[in-house]
Amino acid sequence: MIKAFLLIFRPVQTWGGIEVAKRSVAFVLCLHVLPLLLITSLAEGYGLMHWGKQHKGEMSLLQTYPLKQVVVIEVVQCIALVGMIFFVAFAAKAFAETFHKRNNFREAFTAVAYGASPLLLMRLGDLFPALNVWVPWAVGIVLMISVLYLGLPCLLRPDPPHAFGLYVMTSLTLVVVNAIMRLFIYLFHKGDLPKIEQMLNGLGS
Repeated sequence: MIKAFLLIFRPVQTWGGIEVAKRSVAFVLCLHVLPLLLITSLAEGYGLMHWGKQHKGEMSLLQTYPLKQVVVIEVVQCIALVGMIFFVAFAAKAFAETFHKRNNFREAFTAVAYGASPLLLMRLGDLFPALNVWVPWAVGIVLMISVLYLGLPCLLRPDPPHAFGLYVMTSLTLVVVNAIMRLFIYLFHKGDLPKIEQMLNGLGS
């Protein structure tokens, strides 16, 4: 989580340190991504249990969730978010190759995993039911795009004429994939996906 804050407030120095360290995929996943997801999932889970989410039924109400259902919901979200990072990392590597730049997967994964940190960090906003779910998401997207603007050239080192194209394509892929995930989560909590709700409730029970 500390790295996520540093990337927001001291991006140049932090990206430089990340580039020099050259951490493995396993290191970045286990000591950066998963701890960040764990902390934000615990916060969101606490909110789901104690304050709930706006749910559309016969009348609009705040629906709280029992512990078992919260565990299922957060585990599914964490798996989806990790999958998103791997998918976009593969996409970033492929985009770089279209610009005739060879990068290994470690570089692409590191750039995407750290670049997505502000977006993952803003999941803390889901703790508060009164806050529209799209507000922390939008803030996270803006911060993520600004962080990636410095991170992708630092780690993937594209040729200057191609740097902006690589940045736009990678950022757009990350935004679109996460927006689709966010929409599903929003519809789930609103009660507009009854079959998925029943399935997760069955797993939680």
